[in-house]
Amino acid sequence: MQVYKIPISVLVVIHTVDLRVLLLERADHPGYWQSVTGSQNPGETLQQTAAREVREETGLNTANYILRNWEIQNHYKLFEEWRWRYPPGITHNTEHMFGLELPETIPVVISPREHLGYIWLPWQEAADKVFSPSNAQAIRILASERKSKKFPINRTQDET
Repeated sequence: MQVYKIPISVLVVIHTVDLRVLLLERADHPGYWQSVTGSQNPGETLQQTAAREVREETGLNTANYILRNWEIQNHYKLFEEWRWRYPPGITHNTEHMFGLELPETIPVVISPREHLGYIWLPWQEAADKVFSPSNAQAIRILASERKSKKFPINRTQDET
C-alpha cells in the first residue's frame, strides 16, 4: 500500500550567529543544494517536524540550539517529478520556515539515503547556490531579519 506524504512541510535554515548557512546536496539530484526540508507526519506539530527532519538529515539535536518558527509560509506548486509522493490530485505544498541558530559551524552527520554532502557558506553564497526559490528567499529573509532583529515575523507567500 502506497503511503503518501502530507502536502505540509518545513524548511529549516541552519545557520550560525555570523550568518554562515548549512547546505545539503540531494542524493536524488546531485548538484541540487538545499537547507533541511521534510514533510509533516500525521500527528506531529510543525516544531516536531522541524526537529525530526534536522535530526534525520544532520544528526543535530535541536534542543541544544535555538530553533525558531519564523511564522512564514510558502504555498508553491510541487515539482512534477515529485508529485507521485503525494495523494493523487495534489499539486501544491505549504512550506513553513524555521531557523536553527548554532554558535559556530560544526560537522554534521548526513543521511546518505538523502544527501551526498554538506557545506557551510556565507549567506549570500548559500542563497545563490540553492535550487529552490523559496529556500533562497528564506536565506535572504534570515539575513534581512537578523540585521533588523525582527524575529519572529508572520508572512504568507504564494508562489503558485
